[in-house]
Amino acid sequence: MSPDTMTETTTETTTTATFDRHLSDDWRERALLADVQAGLGSTPRRLNPRWLYDDRGSELYSQITRLPEYYLTEAERGVLRRAAAEIVALSGADTLIELGSGTSDKTTTLLDAFAAADHLARFVPLDVSEQTLRDAASELAVRYPGLQVHGVIGDFVEHLAVVPHEGVPLLAFLGSTIGNFYPDERAAFFRAVADWLPDDGHLLLGVDLVKPVDRIMAAYNDAAGVTAAFTLNVLEVLNRELDADFDPTGFEHVGMWDPNHTRVDLRLRSLRDQHVTIRRAGMELDVSEHEEIRAEISTKFTFRQLDAEFAAAGLEAARSWTSEGGEVALIMVRRA
Repeated sequence: MSPDTMTETTTETTTTATFDRHLSDDWRERALLADVQAGLGSTPRRLNPRWLYDDRGSELYSQITRLPEYYLTEAERGVLRRAAAEIVALSGADTLIELGSGTSDKTTTLLDAFAAADHLARFVPLDVSEQTLRDAASELAVRYPGLQVHGVIGDFVEHLAVVPHEGVPLLAFLGSTIGNFYPDERAAFFRAVADWLPDDGHLLLGVDLVKPVDRIMAAYNDAAGVTAAFTLNVLEVLNRELDADFDPTGFEHVGMWDPNHTRVDLRLRSLRDQHVTIRRAGMELDVSEHEEIRAEISTKFTFRQLDAEFAAAGLEAARSWTSEGGEVALIMVRRA
């Protein structure tokens, strides 16, 4: 089923914000079914990482970001604090758009810098979680009086093309979420950005950089086991939403380093031979002992690799900032 058949568009204005809704009421069920049928029906089996983030998964991820082993969130926050004023000045933007905005927590650093420069007319957060988006919009309206908030309820892969073109935009895609994309998905995303960006617009991209492997792997095999609980929770999502009968105790979390693709693979490894029924997907799976289901990838980048991927999509890096420890970077990208 094509994405277009899953969506509907409505616009609603409240006292604090305007919301465009591009998701039909059954979008989540349809998208989950399509992903599960394609991913678990393939060899090797894999799942789309977006299904890791139900309410429980989001809570566990929040815990992960506060673990001593997990460097990414605080390192990126530090770069944002240090570079925010320069980003605002160089971008010349009057519209900040955030893809996968969630609570817009980190973006407040940018919003504060825009407010200090008195150069922001509107903020456009995009997220699939409608209630989270509405709650964040209400809080932002109080924190930044006069700011126009135009929320877009949608998926940043499917709905980038319909994000409003207003003013001079800065499109923020933070948290190294781009690392969860496979190479062909990254290429498609960068092409879509190139098509969407006006000549005076920029993409602000957060990336996780290649670094010593032991530092990377510690973040995905934490001593407290929170990442393991996060990965295994996706089986509970499938059980609940698709009437599946996965036994989470029959799987273990495995974080693996793939040097050929400079990425971490998060997998679920079966501890025994298992037969699994996914009733709402009309699927029955025979999962062998030691067989693995890939739940997520997290690619680590070099600037040379990114420059090549940008160029292939008709983009180029205009400026970059790296964290003090060299863990992560923010890159301002424009059309070439």
